[in-house]
Amino acid sequence: MRNSTATQNTNRLSAMSENKTNAEVVATEAKTVETPVVSEAQANPEQFLTDFNWHNYEEGIDPVDEVQLEEFEKLVAENFVDTEDDTVVEGTVVAITDRDAIIDINAKSEGVISLNEFRYNPGLAVGDKVEVLVDIREDRTGQLVLSHRKARVIKAWDKVNEAHDTGEIVNGFVKCRTKGGMIVDVFGIEAFLPGSQIDVKPIRDYDVYVNKTMEFKVVKINHEFKNVVVSHKALIEADLEIQKKEIIGQLEKGQVLEGVVKNITSYGVFIDLGGVDGLVHITDLSWSRINHPNEIVELDQKLNVVILDFEEKKSRIELGLKQLSAHPWEALDADLKIGDKVKGKVVVIADYGAFIEVSQGVEGLIHVSEMSWSTHLRSAQDFVKVGDEVEAVILTLDREDRKMSLGIKQLTPDPWTDITTKYPVGSTHTGIVRNFTNFGVFLELEEGIDGLIYISDLSWTQKVKHPSEFTKEGEKLEVVVLELDVEGRKISLGHKQTQDNPWDKYETEFGVGTVHTAAIDEMVDKGATIKFNDDIVAFIPSRHLEKEDGSKVAKGETTEFKIIEFNKDFKRVVASHTAIFREEEIKNVKAAAKKAASQDKPTLGDSNSALQALKDKMEGK
Repeated sequence: MRNSTATQNTNRLSAMSENKTNAEVVATEAKTVETPVVSEAQANPEQFLTDFNWHNYEEGIDPVDEVQLEEFEKLVAENFVDTEDDTVVEGTVVAITDRDAIIDINAKSEGVISLNEFRYNPGLAVGDKVEVLVDIREDRTGQLVLSHRKARVIKAWDKVNEAHDTGEIVNGFVKCRTKGGMIVDVFGIEAFLPGSQIDVKPIRDYDVYVNKTMEFKVVKINHEFKNVVVSHKALIEADLEIQKKEIIGQLEKGQVLEGVVKNITSYGVFIDLGGVDGLVHITDLSWSRINHPNEIVELDQKLNVVILDFEEKKSRIELGLKQLSAHPWEALDADLKIGDKVKGKVVVIADYGAFIEVSQGVEGLIHVSEMSWSTHLRSAQDFVKVGDEVEAVILTLDREDRKMSLGIKQLTPDPWTDITTKYPVGSTHTGIVRNFTNFGVFLELEEGIDGLIYISDLSWTQKVKHPSEFTKEGEKLEVVVLELDVEGRKISLGHKQTQDNPWDKYETEFGVGTVHTAAIDEMVDKGATIKFNDDIVAFIPSRHLEKEDGSKVAKGETTEFKIIEFNKDFKRVVASHTAIFREEEIKNVKAAAKKAASQDKPTLGDSNSALQALKDKMEGK
């Protein structure tokens, strides 16, 4: 049709040119430029464009003058789609083949779209309007290739962005489960629905949501990675927020409400009160101690709770369950008193003691110091463990403050009762080293009876700087009771007293004036030391190292030494080599003087001369 119309128009123009004069032709051509073709195109542009023969025009068969061409291009620009633009346009299905759908988008030619892109719409029919995007302007056959899928994606992103900006509620189809949530089809885009955003209550079975169409709110868009996050929970929370304000406005402390257990955690239970949640802390579930709330309640259980406190601004409601029953202390036996024996189960152990449940909800504390007569610091775990059934004695009982203290050691006799009989002063015993201090050793004679060995009572001969140099924890030591303080519950012990004092013997053997042969062991400040035996180390001052010839005794040299000082209490021994030969000289002088006196009386000058000679010799002159 387009070709025949264009041919008729051309023939009409030719006939007019043959039958008229030049002037007429000129006039006619002028009229042709001014009115016939242009006015026809202006009057009916759609018909003109429809009748125009594209092929003849491109091949040069149907010539068109400049005016017609300008008018034609103007009409094309106003009526045809620019296929180089990425804008999504609407087209009409004009035909459907086995593989493709032919779409008219009012362009120079129809476009083709694979039917695979319409799998979501199996009822596609001729005449349907569809959104398309020009994928390829012309393929190898000159055909316009369109894409419905890409057009849907572009339009979908526009809708998703608009829904995110305006907060509009959108419908989505839950396709499948994925790690951490679900995949939802929203406008043809796969969006992520986190598991925490499905509902306000914890989800136990995600599969029930698959293949369902639900309402969502677009909560996050990542344009860089093309990610969309949606939430169904946000819609529920918006409705619940209104209900919360109404419910909280009607709450009162002490009010009892029915609720359903919504969630159980290690620290408490969340209760759904019909649109608003409240928390029952683990300490408000039972008067007795529990390790986990699931010992008391279970999910979806209906129960009555009492309102303990609430905050309207934060929508925080504190609930209680145990408060609905009487406190166990009120049911405690009224005849129970201090000194009575009770039995109970260990429910909690701390470093400082153990809590015993003597009846449901009533506990007493056994401090670690009341578990044994021993004074050593130990942990309660050394005596009992959780779950043990124990017997104890009531030490204190305060019904008003609901406190009770118990003791285990009181079930056995106090070892200090007959201490003077078992451990009299001077008696010898064996004990175990428990611990050290800088000043001594604590020795356990039996459980509950400890004694102290001062560092000075560890050894007669060894100079001990710290008790750990002498013994070790856990070792056994033999001791003698030195002192006994019954009221202060203190015993003073001694280890060295179990042996004779060797210094009693050394006092005679190494007394002042005795001479012994030994070698210089070590040169020290202001003198030297010599070792007579394992216990006695004597000190020789520097001036007492001088020999008869004026030299000094060297290290390792063996010679005679004379004891010039012996102190048993301080274990101090001082010796001298010089004293040996000087004392001999004095003796010789005295003997010579005595002999001379017996023969004849010496003159005063003779005596002075002898004394002066002795003095000079002693001074080394």
